[in-house]
Amino acid sequence: MQHTGPYGELFIVSAPSGVGKSTIIGKVLSTFPKLRFSVSSTTRPARPSETEGKDYHYLSVEQFRQGIDCGRFLEWARVHDHFYGTDRHIVENWLESGYDVLLDIDVQGTRQVRWTHPEAKTIFILPPSMEVLEQRLRGRATETEEQLLVRICAAKREILEASWYDYLVVNDDLQEAFQDLGAIIRACQSQSKVHSPVVKKLLMSIVDSTLSPK
Repeated sequence: MQHTGPYGELFIVSAPSGVGKSTIIGKVLSTFPKLRFSVSSTTRPARPSETEGKDYHYLSVEQFRQGIDCGRFLEWARVHDHFYGTDRHIVENWLESGYDVLLDIDVQGTRQVRWTHPEAKTIFILPPSMEVLEQRLRGRATETEEQLLVRICAAKREILEASWYDYLVVNDDLQEAFQDLGAIIRACQSQSKVHSPVVKKLLMSIVDSTLSPK
């Protein structure tokens, strides 16, 4: 894809339920003012602590299916009997305006986005062990035993996919995991291609000063 102006970096963060991904992402977003977070759409009912537009955009199954038919979603998937998707128009407008964008999506969605945006940086957040992950899931006390077992099985399948991600972050210590994710984002923002307009301007000024008559 060719762009005439600055084009933002696209970051994709995935993790199984219970790893602490939302907390880490929240801390990162408060640290990087240029970073935009894409709020996903879902047909899952809102939990008591969740807010429309902040945690998710809550759609009916019919609304979501209409979105699929009209190409509304950059990626979408059906997970645990509910649909989830990322609004294509919002993400691509941000990127074209020079903003960096962070997506919080699963492995299936990441594969879809990499197909259309191969330049996206992918990051997988891992638990220190499956035992710790199960403890964290049980500690939430938001699901039945059957639902818990489904999430644990899903987590195992997702972790098996982690090796093809660009970066891996282990959330053994929340502060360290936040710092690791922040370091990845900062490094990507510092790549030479990101700063190419600045570099070009500096080079042109050096050339001009060299060629100018004394």
